[in-house]
Amino acid sequence: MQAVAAEDANTSEYVYIMAETNSRGFIVDDFGGEWHYLWEGSSNSVNGLSVEESRKSMTNLLFLVDNMGMNEEVTAQYLNFSSLVIQMMKEPPFYCVEDCTDAKYSSVAKYAGQLADAFYAYAVAVNRTLTANTTANYRNGSLILENIAMTFQGVGGGDVVVDPDSARRSLIYFIGLNSSLLPQTYARLLINNQSTDFIKYYENESKDVWNGGERPSARPTCGFTGTECPANFVRDYLAITVVIFIFIIFAILAAIGGLLYAIRVRQKEIEKQDLLWQVGFAELQVIQKKLYIFPVKSRAESSQRSFASGPSTSTKLTIESRKETSRYLFYVHRNEIVAANKHELRVLLTEENKAQMRQMRILDHENLNKTLGICLNGPQLLSIWKYCSRGSLSDVISKSSMQMDNFFMFSLIRDIANGLGYIHSSFLEVHGQLTSRSCLIDNRWQIKISDYGLGFLRVHDRIDKQKMLWIAPELLREEWSERTQEGDVYSFAIVCAELLTRSSPFDIENRRETEEEVIYNLKKGGFNAPRPSLDVDESLETNPALLHLVRDCWTEKPSERPTIEQVKSQLKSMSGGNKRNLMDHVFDMLETYASTLENEVSERTKELVEEKRKSDVLLYRILPKSIADKLKSGHVIEPETFEQATIFFSDVVQFTTLASKCTPLQVVSLLNELYTVFDSIIEKHDVYKVETIGDGYLCVSGLPHRNGNEHIRHIARMAIELISSLSIFRIGHMPNERINLRIGINCGSVVAGVVGLTMPRYCLFGDSVNTASRMESNGKPGKIHVSLEANRMLIQGGFQTESRGEVIIKGKGVMETFWLLGEDTLVKTNLKNIAQNHYSSEL
Repeated sequence: MQAVAAEDANTSEYVYIMAETNSRGFIVDDFGGEWHYLWEGSSNSVNGLSVEESRKSMTNLLFLVDNMGMNEEVTAQYLNFSSLVIQMMKEPPFYCVEDCTDAKYSSVAKYAGQLADAFYAYAVAVNRTLTANTTANYRNGSLILENIAMTFQGVGGGDVVVDPDSARRSLIYFIGLNSSLLPQTYARLLINNQSTDFIKYYENESKDVWNGGERPSARPTCGFTGTECPANFVRDYLAITVVIFIFIIFAILAAIGGLLYAIRVRQKEIEKQDLLWQVGFAELQVIQKKLYIFPVKSRAESSQRSFASGPSTSTKLTIESRKETSRYLFYVHRNEIVAANKHELRVLLTEENKAQMRQMRILDHENLNKTLGICLNGPQLLSIWKYCSRGSLSDVISKSSMQMDNFFMFSLIRDIANGLGYIHSSFLEVHGQLTSRSCLIDNRWQIKISDYGLGFLRVHDRIDKQKMLWIAPELLREEWSERTQEGDVYSFAIVCAELLTRSSPFDIENRRETEEEVIYNLKKGGFNAPRPSLDVDESLETNPALLHLVRDCWTEKPSERPTIEQVKSQLKSMSGGNKRNLMDHVFDMLETYASTLENEVSERTKELVEEKRKSDVLLYRILPKSIADKLKSGHVIEPETFEQATIFFSDVVQFTTLASKCTPLQVVSLLNELYTVFDSIIEKHDVYKVETIGDGYLCVSGLPHRNGNEHIRHIARMAIELISSLSIFRIGHMPNERINLRIGINCGSVVAGVVGLTMPRYCLFGDSVNTASRMESNGKPGKIHVSLEANRMLIQGGFQTESRGEVIIKGKGVMETFWLLGEDTLVKTNLKNIAQNHYSSEL
């Protein structure tokens, strides 16, 4: 290695591996049991290297050695063996006494242990051979080798293993110098005639073996002769390199300069945009108590009349009636009326807040009220919005005397959905404050959603009790939680209920509970969580799908509410693609209203509508609406076959025993309360109640309205909810008694038709009805008993069932039936969306 160092070949490109037997690598043994390191000794001075230089020259040297059959550490057993050998050398037959007195004979040779182990192995093999066969020839080497396989503890303290082929299993040590330039064993190689096992002692090869460097490549970079170095562009083309370097520096400086210039231009542009949304208080002119009149650009903009005021040809705009409220101030800004929303506290706007204001300034949608900016230098922090002449939707609902028809209300609901959809798809992502007060109406009777964004200001505003009636229950429970799109959909449903019923949220004025009690029950949630009534005027002929959509939007679980895009899609399907302008409809409606304003005609019309409503309500309670409408139109109702429907039978368990404990009036009251709960559950599903006979309850889905394969899911969900509702149902006069049901479900072909003239009934016929009845009568309390066909459709629909086994059914023989356990929650959401889309398309 000294010669290698002299040739400058001791670099990280080279590694030198010495494979030696009868060697201990970097340790050299001396007489008398002494030893020294390989780099120590007189030979190191041959090339003029010091001991330390010689030591460093061995940094790239690795040894593969057998350690002369010794363990890495000298054991007490080996020292005992050594002293025993020295002692026995002085005894017969050696008698080495005077000749062995020299200090160099004070320890045995390193190979003595290997020689002792070999002799011991031979002796054991001979002994085995003679034991097996006393007449055997101990000189027969082949015979002895048959008994040579063994394992024993050698004199060095380790195990000695001899294979059946007489080969000793060898331990080879992989040794190098560590970062402290001391010998270290990096690995062991366990070698026999069949295989070699490599057992490494290091964790990181680069750090532990190569001292932080990399393993040398198979061939040096410049070759073994040093003449194969790759071309050096900088060295060979220095002038070109300098020119390129200067050009790159210039390009980098130019790029930096251009970037700084672009940043500066962008900053100036941002400063200009910030001036657009900053409204100075001096620019806001206070409205005088006298009439403030100024020219108006168009007739549409000049319309200040209410919905019932009739047409006006005025070209003057009067704003005298607009006074300061608890939330708003009204000003004139650049010859336009604006509404200034008051905010409780002043906040220091961050760059993020300013960026939001710049983006809000450019938001533009036909159903979005334009925000003009913020007034920061006034006596109170104000957000400035465009003024809508007809006020809010809440004002129209509470004050307008004009009756709205179905198209009018539908158009307003569609406007709200479109505006909310635009907000959800914008950078704002959520409104968070949607109420009927924030739905403004311009002079063209178009909804303009206001009060969006500005969360950094509204977080400090107080929320009054009445405003909480629009907030979703999950947000009420966590007062400071982030607003969500699901919460907006809930608020949208409350606004729709206001519009459809022409009442305040939850009809709070006519409700027994106070606002605080309603809010408490909303936070509490549960099965009977309060919701606004959807008792709409029958004369409006409101689309039932619209009512179902509203109920879906205010569902208790946020995950089960449709997205606003799904709401828009369903509204579009309800309108049939009609894009008629609302103003045209309003003018037509006003003309019609004016032409029929005479008192006598109006009274007669009201009487007719009321009588028609009463008869329709009565008829719809007896027959399905579609069947009743055909009868009213004079059509003959022919029996109709439905290839697939799901029939539901239920019966109160031990009703006779329960009824015997009650008076007749109490029995009627009990059934009325029970069936009221059942009817409220049926309203949530596409299910028709055929009839009730005593405590028996018969329902069907899939007729008269065909709903594909959704009928089984509607019936199954209804049955599960009915069973669940019984856990909280209590009998008023017998609070300790509990109601339980037997439920039977079957799917199949059914014939339906109207039977009778005096008291016509919509009746079901077919073997499927009989089978459903048998499922109920052969069921068990609290369980939902389903047939084989119903089970097949339930599994396809994402429900879990359990086989009951074969049951003897009266009139049917032996049938395999099942218990309905519940709905698979993993597919419930997807199935619900598919069902809603299918249901909307059918409508």
